[in-house]
Amino acid sequence: MEAAYNTIGKGYNLTRGADPYLVSQLLHFLQPQTGKPYLDIGCGTGNYTIALSNLGINFTGVEPSEIMLEAARSAGKHVNWLAGTAEQIPAKDGSFNGVMATLTIHHWKNIGLAFKEIYRVTETNGKFVLFTATPKQMQGYWLNHYFPNMLQSSINQMPGLESIETELANAGFKKITTEKYFIKEDLQDYFLYAGKLNPMLYLDEKMRAGISSFVALANSEEVAAGISELKADIDSGKFENIKAEYENEIGDYLFVVAEK
Repeated sequence: MEAAYNTIGKGYNLTRGADPYLVSQLLHFLQPQTGKPYLDIGCGTGNYTIALSNLGINFTGVEPSEIMLEAARSAGKHVNWLAGTAEQIPAKDGSFNGVMATLTIHHWKNIGLAFKEIYRVTETNGKFVLFTATPKQMQGYWLNHYFPNMLQSSINQMPGLESIETELANAGFKKITTEKYFIKEDLQDYFLYAGKLNPMLYLDEKMRAGISSFVALANSEEVAAGISELKADIDSGKFENIKAEYENEIGDYLFVVAEK
């Protein structure tokens, strides 16, 4: 997957901007204190790291992809960028007052080890904020209708909520809470289900090129067939019926907040 992100990283910022609402939610859950250091794990090109840093928060970003880090360093010279993984963070015990990880947990090799490592570098009473999607939520994406094999592959690599909560508790975290997130019409970060309310987005090859599922997990024939069917369904109006079949109240993504 690191190789895939080295490829994605070259044009990642074209479609993956920091969404203002998600920035506000991360800020709300993290509750950063002035002058205290914070960490963004799997920061990619640093869009959210930089957005929060621009609000006056002292942030460090950790990322395994050198291509991604090069883009991050170029865009955020005032941020501390480090090469590393969730399972091996190059920092001392209790280095950070809080930690966040957005849309990255499914790329980690071992969430149990990762949570223990995050716990290690987090200061006592510090918060860990995770933004992710669960397999159950992803089964409710209408993308399953058009790209079933790709979505199943994506679902297979996604840790479930029960597993996340169990491993957080095993690592020592407490006060674990969750909050559902539903895609908004003005979303500015085009991750996997960003086109939930605007299916035309998926017809744009550049938009798909910024999504790891399309780059690393998809079969080109399935994508071509799915895009063709989706376009036809949008033109005919059939898409609205398919979309309605997938409507649910379990949320599209999820914030998980834990405290050390």
